[in-house]
Amino acid sequence: MDTFHSVATTMDRDNFNGTIRAFKHRTPFRPFTVSMVNGDRLEVDHPDALAIRNGLALYAAPGNIPVIFDHEGVSQVIGDLGERSTDE
Repeated sequence: MDTFHSVATTMDRDNFNGTIRAFKHRTPFRPFTVSMVNGDRLEVDHPDALAIRNGLALYAAPGNIPVIFDHEGVSQVIGDLGERSTDE
């Protein structure tokens, strides 16, 4: 499982933007987890559930609950980038 994070406890803006975009635009899309510094975890199950710009993100959680967070609140993004489906 690949995990992307900075050396510090939070992500810098450029790393945050690039990492989230890489996971959002995987083809085919596969769910991934955003782990927050406070211990919360956001399970992103659809690419349109998350919008990002300049280190700020808006996540539409299940039940249409909006969650706003920034790069300073994220410790890591977790997902398997190497997994390939044999059914395709």
